[in-house]
Amino acid sequence: MDLSVCIIARNEEKNIQKCLRALTPMQCEIIVTDTGSADHTLQIAEKYTRQIYQFPWCDDFSAARNFTASRACGDWILAVDCDEYLVQADLLSLTRAMEEHPLEIGMISRISPYPRQGTQQTLHEYVARLYNRNLYAYKGKIHETVEPLSEKQVPSSGDGLKYFEIPLTFYHDGYQTENVRRQKAERDLKMLQETLRQEGPSSYTYYQLGKCYVVMNDPALAAHYFDLGLAMDVNPALTYVQEMVESYGYCLLDLKQYSKALQLENVYSTFSGRADFVFLMGLIYMNNARFPEAIAQFEKATKMTSYSVEGVNSYSAWYNIGVIYECLGKHDLALQYYRKCGSFQPALSRIAAIK
Repeated sequence: MDLSVCIIARNEEKNIQKCLRALTPMQCEIIVTDTGSADHTLQIAEKYTRQIYQFPWCDDFSAARNFTASRACGDWILAVDCDEYLVQADLLSLTRAMEEHPLEIGMISRISPYPRQGTQQTLHEYVARLYNRNLYAYKGKIHETVEPLSEKQVPSSGDGLKYFEIPLTFYHDGYQTENVRRQKAERDLKMLQETLRQEGPSSYTYYQLGKCYVVMNDPALAAHYFDLGLAMDVNPALTYVQEMVESYGYCLLDLKQYSKALQLENVYSTFSGRADFVFLMGLIYMNNARFPEAIAQFEKATKMTSYSVEGVNSYSAWYNIGVIYECLGKHDLALQYYRKCGSFQPALSRIAAIK
């Protein structure tokens, strides 16, 4: 394959060996750019590749990524982070996909466990990481995105740039603890605020600022930035816009602004294409004591295959139906739905309590 794996690193001795070892079956060029490590990152990387470069850190992730891509021999660039580990790959299908989509951007599948409000959740997402460096480059100092070098060279649809899924799945280990997530959010916050000052308002920057404040347990400020982002001209087909709408809804619930959250009914037809939004509407109806509508939404979510957060189309939805029936005194129905949740611990606790 005409493919080069490009990695930027800084003080990643805890992660980089696992990352590089997992990539070896791909048998392609690996380029590592170090941005100022003071640990054993470089010594570990040298065991896996001779393509190691230095790049002085300048508070610009795109600059570091594009520098790394410029050192590649292959035209196709696969950008990987040190805390991402390849767990599944179909190399023949990958080659075919690259041949069939020469002008488009490839998306890896990524599994990210993360803590939220005392519970461990798992996020399933597709992330744009594979591109032809003759057509695309990274843009943005923080939460950088793959963008075309020239709009005339690349295809687009009515929804913007074209993407294709590639048969590579990575496990993302970067947000395992609340403390790590908060540290990264605080770092990102400073860079995003600088981006806002230098480049002016954009819905994507507002979205990323809102995400930082979610991690920092400040739903009021998070909702403020999501509100600003959604007030701009946004494309509802973009994944980040869908996530911004859903995150905004959860912030309103955290703030106990249940009536205001009901306003998301106005965009139901636009965003109800995946289980995450439908599940959210179930929670909104539930908190507004509109129980039949809540049950209907949770039931609908369990029949959907498109989702991001694990459980919204299965055990989490069944659990909330069980909670509603238990609150209504219908214990037999509550137990029926709790049992559908399998090993989901909150459901097991309710079963034990009812018995």
